[in-house]
Amino acid sequence: EQTGMDFWSINPYVGCEFGCTYCYARFAHRYVVERAHDAGRLAGNQLVEYRGAHGWEAFEQRIFVKTGLQTALRADLQRFHRSAERAAPIVIGTATDPYQPAERRFRLTRLVLEELAKCEGLSIGIITKSTLVTRDIDVLQRIQQRNDLEVHVSLISLDTGLVRILEARSPMPAVRLRAVTRLVEAGVNAGLIVAPVLPGISDDVERLDALFAAARNAQARFVTASPLRLYPGIRDRFLPVLDEHFPHLAQRYRRAYAGRGAAPRAYAQALTRRVTKLQAKYGFERRDMRARYRKDLQAPQWELDLDAKATG
Repeated sequence: EQTGMDFWSINPYVGCEFGCTYCYARFAHRYVVERAHDAGRLAGNQLVEYRGAHGWEAFEQRIFVKTGLQTALRADLQRFHRSAERAAPIVIGTATDPYQPAERRFRLTRLVLEELAKCEGLSIGIITKSTLVTRDIDVLQRIQQRNDLEVHVSLISLDTGLVRILEARSPMPAVRLRAVTRLVEAGVNAGLIVAPVLPGISDDVERLDALFAAARNAQARFVTASPLRLYPGIRDRFLPVLDEHFPHLAQRYRRAYAGRGAAPRAYAQALTRRVTKLQAKYGFERRDMRARYRKDLQAPQWELDLDAKATG
């Protein structure tokens, strides 16, 4: 499978218990379920249960745990080192949160990190909302000794009310910021990723400024940001949230994202200018995720076997 980005991707789980309303990864869960059904690994009466009545609900209700991961990972690492993309970054958590609650039980992300800690010269990124990442400070330190590591703690706003609406089961902003501090004080290269930035909801200068200031106070090494992507598979989940909580914005979103998944070009450029100014104001390097994980090349996502049963 291809990521469409210039990086390799590792996702120890399919689906995510945090269930953020805007999450672009819902389509990945649906794809895996439908593929399992087509291959005869899910019966017809299981399809709706594991996919959801409308194709998106099961994303946070049925979490698939990948089996045989260590063997597959070792084989893929060998293939990675032989490939033309061996200089490409490896990103953990592009289609699921690798530190969601299931990780406390299954410890697959820890297993992945232990394997990566045996390597040298890799560029590794981790994206998570969870404070559980601090559990693995010891292995993250080992990885960083011989590799380029960035831990991106995801946080869209300091407004707990807004977080509860959009990310009902995710950790609160204050504890995520404390996790950044713990990581950085342990010598781990960690910062914030503000993604997605939501037009008319979390993109005003006052809110973003407060977030950058909080990142600075938390000793974050960097802050990156990117606008909302609203692909067809996510609209059915996200737009009703707008209708209920932000009705004055609902039609503007429908118009702005009509026929496209990415934010309108003019908006994205304006947001980049705003973020760049805040990076300069608070002493962060001018950068964004695209500078590290470019869209220049098509790169494969590691394909690992799935357990036939979900965890919840």
